[in-house]
Amino acid sequence: MVTSEVTLPDRIDSDIDRLVEQDDFLNREQAIEELLSLGVSSHNTADESEEELVDDVFTQAVDDQQDPASHQDDRL
Repeated sequence: MVTSEVTLPDRIDSDIDRLVEQDDFLNREQAIEELLSLGVSSHNTADESEEELVDDVFTQAVDDQQDPASHQDDRL
């Protein structure tokens, strides 16, 4: 497991302490690890949804295009 050093704002540090005191987490290390994992998972999900949306818009635009040659006989 990798060890990282980070500087946290006082508010976030206090929130982590409060969550540990409320028995939401066993200790600070567990709290930080789980909260970071949740944040990273949430971020990845948002990125994937955005990419899917862009792909869907592109696919729809391509699907909506019409081949002018296929409608050539309609004018006659």
